[in-house]
Amino acid sequence: MTEKTDPNASAAAADPVADIAALQARLAEAEQQVSALRDQSLRAAAEADNVRKRAEREVATSLKYGADRVLGDLLAVIDSLELGLKAAGAPEATAKSIGQGLALTHKQLLSFFEKHGVKVLDPAGQPFNPELHEAVSAVESSDVPPNHVLAVMQKGYRLHERLLRPAMVMVARAAADPSKNAANNSDTGATAS
Repeated sequence: MTEKTDPNASAAAADPVADIAALQARLAEAEQQVSALRDQSLRAAAEADNVRKRAEREVATSLKYGADRVLGDLLAVIDSLELGLKAAGAPEATAKSIGQGLALTHKQLLSFFEKHGVKVLDPAGQPFNPELHEAVSAVESSDVPPNHVLAVMQKGYRLHERLLRPAMVMVARAAADPSKNAANNSDTGATAS
């Protein structure tokens, strides 16, 4: 029996030291790559943690001091109120001058609200909208169409598209038809006898 041998197998088997050295070199290279990738991974994780911590600090700062611009704008209204109170105590103050000062302060406050996205809801004469209005009562009216706002008891306010407070309103309902009442009264009288 003759054994057939592979010439490449004999060449590979002939130099096992070279094979081991090549494998060790590849292993060392792979270990360097793993080490480099591990280092990159640690750096990326540290950077992500730093970004998260920075974002948390910024959110905390925004929550703590986010209203400073709004409140700074509101200080002008407080100044106007203080001046008005001081002027009201003056001997030459009249109800008319105090009223004018209050009207100017009110206008200043409404301007402040508008600047910061707050809109006033004053729905007098408009159709009743349960999403924006709170009906306090319904009153018969021949002057205002049914299901329309007859009177505004308290204005409502919106911040951009969010409702801050609904307008408290009285809603008009159709006036009772007197002919129906007379017919109902005559029917009632007929059954009573």
